Amino acid sequence: MIDNSDFVRSLYEAFGRGDVQTILDNVDPAIEWVSNGNHETIPWGGKRDGEAGVASFFQALGDNLDFEMFEQHQFCDAGNVVTVLGRSRAQFKTGGRGIFDSDWAHIFTIEGGQLTRFQEFYDTAAIEQARSV
Repeated sequence: MIDNSDFVRSLYEAFGRGDVQTILDNVDPAIEWVSNGNHETIPWGGKRDGEAGVASFFQALGDNLDFEMFEQHQFCDAGNVVTVLGRSRAQFKTGGRGIFDSDWAHIFTIEGGQLTRFQEFYDTAAIEQARSV
């Protein structure tokens, strides 16, 4: 059986391949997906629920960003919670052409082999500034 850190790593690998469907296939129908940005200024920000909410998060990322770098640096496994620390650099496609570079933390809760909660934290000021360029 795959451990939770390896499970989360497999989801990052799917994202890296552009395979959002694999991520969606591994979320609980009642998942809570939270990005610390305000959705009015950061299109993928805010709280979303369920598989459709997760799909809309990834749609907003794809519609708005071109990633130059998306790195996972550290995986901290605490049973059913896995925290991942990393860094991203991306450029807005529309609504500003600025580039942001931000450290981030992603917190995944896994129950019964599925994601039941995701929360991310990143530098919202850097993203909002890049969007306003």
